[in-house]
Order: sequence, then structure tokens, then C-alpha cells
Amino acid sequence: MKQAIEQANAYDTLLIQKGLYRIQNIVIDKPLTLIGQQFPILDIQFKNEIFTVKSNDVTIKGIEFRNVGMTSMIDWAAIKVLEASNIRILNNRIRNCYFGIYLSASDHCLVQGNDVQGNPKEEQNTGNGIHAWKCDSILIQHNHTQGHRDGIYFEFVTNSTIQHNDSQQNIRYGLHFMFSHNNGYFYNHFHKNGAGVAVMYTKFVTMKHNIFEQNWGGAAYGLLLKDISDSHIEQNSFKTNTVGVYMEGCSRSVFTKNQFIANGYALRVQANCDDNTLTYSNFRGNTFDVATNGDVVLNHVSHNYWDKYEGYDLNRDGIGDVPFRPVSLYATVIERIPQAMMLLRSFTVTLLDRIEKIIPTLTPEGMKDEKPQMKPLKL
Repeated sequence: MKQAIEQANAYDTLLIQKGLYRIQNIVIDKPLTLIGQQFPILDIQFKNEIFTVKSNDVTIKGIEFRNVGMTSMIDWAAIKVLEASNIRILNNRIRNCYFGIYLSASDHCLVQGNDVQGNPKEEQNTGNGIHAWKCDSILIQHNHTQGHRDGIYFEFVTNSTIQHNDSQQNIRYGLHFMFSHNNGYFYNHFHKNGAGVAVMYTKFVTMKHNIFEQNWGGAAYGLLLKDISDSHIEQNSFKTNTVGVYMEGCSRSVFTKNQFIANGYALRVQANCDDNTLTYSNFRGNTFDVATNGDVVLNHVSHNYWDKYEGYDLNRDGIGDVPFRPVSLYATVIERIPQAMMLLRSFTVTLLDRIEKIIPTLTPEGMKDEKPQMKPLKL
């Protein structure tokens, strides 16, 4: 196979017949299309990486890659793309590889329909399923990633889209992106990952129609937002997570039309978050709807449905006549004394919250919904 690739002319199409090929690292340094027939297996036996792409206009389709070795010096991958454009990685299977698909300093690439699965026991023994570093204008769609450190990882990536992917049972994050601006994430399913999804040090992010669910653990979140600004989070579903959304250092972002269902905490908002908007969302079945560690909250909350709201609607306009304070006294106590969690479901907690509703004293004055919805919103 290596000889055939070396002898091929630019823009040739090579068909790889079904079978098992025990190979060494292959460098692709010219425009080529490589198409597997019934998923031929390329096995490198943990010695190196398989394809290293150094040319523009390369397509890799319908191949199964196996057993890429682990090294602490080089990020070996099943398919590594270096400083290239117009690369298409389509409908491949990747099994037991340190990194699956690795894009470095590349642009206008398509990663579509790939099934990337690892089987490590520890975070340090695996890389990421789909990894992009310093890329622009790439599209990651309809992929399945499982059993890696992070299912999908972006760092210094701009003007790109992640959509219709399924990322599950990864050791750390289903999706992890840092310093990656002007990107969009749509219709993805992130579930049963070690810590959910992390978005850090980023601005101008759009996240719509994603599902974050079953991310449980002491440090697990559906979505972790750290130092994020000017972003839009809309029509997402946060179900059965330890924390639906954790916000730290977030500014000027809009959260609207989201579902928060059966989470431990729906929202945990740190005091250094400001000028964010939370509107037209449903909060149902969460142990705590909102928690914060500050006394002053500089965010806008309005027109949400809260299943814990016990107010009335005398003029029948569908909006409660009295504001709702989503931060309970008990949640405030836990933020200051975490050991108080052992009192959950006790009569003492119920009594504290009832007293706080009558005479608000400790919960943040600024964190209240002035126009709570009386019925769940149809989202």
C-alpha cells in the first residue's frame, strides 16, 4: 500500500481492497483520494501513527484504523493532518488509537460520519477522539466518539461548526474547547461523559439544539462555561446532570428557550458573572434551580417557568403576579457550608425555605424572575 501511494500521481483515486494490512506509517504528500472497499483494516500494532497527511486536497473514506501507539513525546493519531487545506475524512472506523483524527494548523476540512472508539482505563493513556488545533473553517458532523480523553477537542479554532455528533462515555469531556472564537455547536448529543462539556476562554459562541445528559459525578457538569463572553445558548436540553450549567466569569451572554430537567443543580452562577440574560426556559424537577456564591447578582432573569413557583395569576395573563426567587436559602447555605448537603430532604430545610419565601433575607436580591410563567413553555 505504501508503495502504491508513493507511485500514484496527484489527484489519483486508490481503491483499497477488503482485508487486514499490517503497515508502517504512511505519509501522504500529494493530492489523493483513498477509498476502502468494505472497510479494509490498517493495523500499525502500536508502533506509530497510520496516515500523516501533508498535502491539500486529500480524501480518506471507508477505512478501519487500528492500534495506534501511545507516546508522551508525539501525539500519534490514526489520521493526522498537518498544515493542509480541503481535507475530507469520511465514514471511517477508528479503534483503539491514541488520538483518532488530528487536525493541526489546517483549514476548510470536513470530518464526517466517522466512528471513533477507544478503550482506555485512565485519562493519561489516551488522547482525543477528534482533535483540532489552530484551525479555521472546519466542519465536524455526524461522527460518533467514545472512550477517549475528550470526545471532540478544539483549541485556537475559529469560524467552525460542530453539528449532529454523538459523544459519550469519554473519560473527561464530551466536547472541550478553549480559545476558540466564532464557532457554532448544533444538534449534538453529549451524554455519560466524565465531566460533560467545557467551554473556556472563548467569545462569540453559539450553542443550539444540543442535548447534555447523564453527566454525573463530584465535578461533573452538563456544560461548564469559564470566562465566556458574548455568546448565545438557545434551545438546549440539560437532563439528569449533577449540574446543568456551571458559569464562572461569564459576561454578556444570552440563555433562552432551554430545558433544565431533573438535574442536581440546574444553574450554578458564580458571583463574577455579569450582564447575562436568562429567559423563556423551563425548570422542572431540579433539586436546586439556581445557586450562587455571591450576595449581588448582576444578571437579568425573566419569563421562565419554575415548577417550584407557588404564586398566583389574578389577571390570567399567564405570568405570575409576584416575583420568583430561584435561589433557595438552603442552596445559599450549601454554597457557604458544603457539609449542609447531608440535611437534604429534612424538615429543617423545608422550614428554612418557607421562612425565606416569607421574609427574604439571605438570598441575593438581584436574582429573581419578575415575570415567571404559570405554565411550562412549549419549546
